[in-house]
Amino acid sequence: MARVMGSVVSTQKDPSLVGQKLMIIRPIDSDQNEIRFEQVAADKVNAGIGDNVLVVRGSSARRADSENKPDATDVNDCTIVGIIDRFDK
Repeated sequence: MARVMGSVVSTQKDPSLVGQKLMIIRPIDSDQNEIRFEQVAADKVNAGIGDNVLVVRGSSARRADSENKPDATDVNDCTIVGIIDRFDK
């Protein structure tokens, strides 16, 4: 889980990232406290600044980021795949 802190604009990037919306995220815990450091994630769900989101990393991020099957040219390692509506504990 993470909170969207901002967005990234990049005119020069790897071809696999062209057309991708890139967001700055900071991981959060289940109490919605920010933990660790900020990272960049590709956004697949049109999240906005301040949204709490679900993220996947590694091969899951590349799979979520690919229209078909991920290949060796996919460079994305973090993808936003959902917007969190609420936390129930």
